Amino acid sequence: MAKALTFGTFLAPYHPLGENPLLSMERDLEIIRYCDELGFNEAWIGEHHSAAWETVSDPAVFLAAAGERTTRIRLGSGVVSLPYHHPLMVADRFVQLDYLTRGRAMLGVGPGALVSDASMMGIEPVTQRGRMEEALGVIIRLLNGETVTHSSDWFELHSAQLQLLPLNGSMPIAVASTTSPAGMVCAGHHGVGVLSLGAGLIGGKKDLAAQWALAEKAAQSEGKTMDRGEWRLVIRVHLAESREEAISQVREGREREREQYFRKVAGLRNDHTLEQEIEDDASIVGTPDDMIGALHRLQASTGGFGGFLVFGNDWANHQNTLRSYELIARQVIPQFNGMLEPLQRSFDTVVENKRSFAEPVMKAIRKAYEDAGQQIPENLTPKNLR
Repeated sequence: MAKALTFGTFLAPYHPLGENPLLSMERDLEIIRYCDELGFNEAWIGEHHSAAWETVSDPAVFLAAAGERTTRIRLGSGVVSLPYHHPLMVADRFVQLDYLTRGRAMLGVGPGALVSDASMMGIEPVTQRGRMEEALGVIIRLLNGETVTHSSDWFELHSAQLQLLPLNGSMPIAVASTTSPAGMVCAGHHGVGVLSLGAGLIGGKKDLAAQWALAEKAAQSEGKTMDRGEWRLVIRVHLAESREEAISQVREGREREREQYFRKVAGLRNDHTLEQEIEDDASIVGTPDDMIGALHRLQASTGGFGGFLVFGNDWANHQNTLRSYELIARQVIPQFNGMLEPLQRSFDTVVENKRSFAEPVMKAIRKAYEDAGQQIPENLTPKNLR
């Protein structure tokens, strides 16, 4: 049996301007709770500080609230923008989260996505990727229980150590990767996982294998190894009973996000149609069978990955979004976690041996009639036993 895929939700989260942010956050918490109930493995939440569409400023605080509503699902930052924080504070917060969630915390990191966030803190974008890698190296040492002294042009540590260490002995760590090589190279240098947000861009699929090769090369240069099981693809998904229904449910919300966020906030043209995104597997909108096919294609084009995260958004209304997660859990996840294999094997065995099963049953039924002193019906055959 192939190694099972893990599944999760990745919530930046995107919510359009004009909606009550209190209720938007409540919906996001409800999605995480529902994913926990449905058996999803992970939920990731982002960090942003401007532009109105992404209103979670501290993933650890949000995930602590989610931890109170869930029992099993692992909870990760998607992602903490490391240049915005002293690395000791990041390590401390996430160990605290790990204790509050009884060992379910995961640390996702990145350089920071919005220039407007960095601008408010006086951080030059050209410094962010280097600072991310520097901070991550320190955080890993702290989480490993080391005493760290480190002097930098933007933070210092003097014999620093954590009071508490990850509850399970270690904490899963992943670096965000979009289009530049920086994320993959950083992950490789430290031998940690990857969150491939670039998988959800037109043309992103064809670049994934080459990007992974960069991570492996960077890992080799540092004496590390990369684990494909810790490579997660992040792609928008919406499922319904038919492809036409799914497309109808998301078209208006997708257009709103394209215009108001990607054009006005991010400054990206994004002139591709929804149909083009679906064709390229940059978005998966359709039926469970459509998603199963897309995942097989992504596995083939990448050489294999370990996790798939549904990039959450407000393309569809809340009820249709919850229904989409339900369809994924019921009809897609079992195809990739091995759950259906013994059931299929049992079904096939019974079907293949139905003739050999029939004669002992007929023999027992004939004896039952004889023991009761009754005449056996002439039309009694294996086909009408029921």
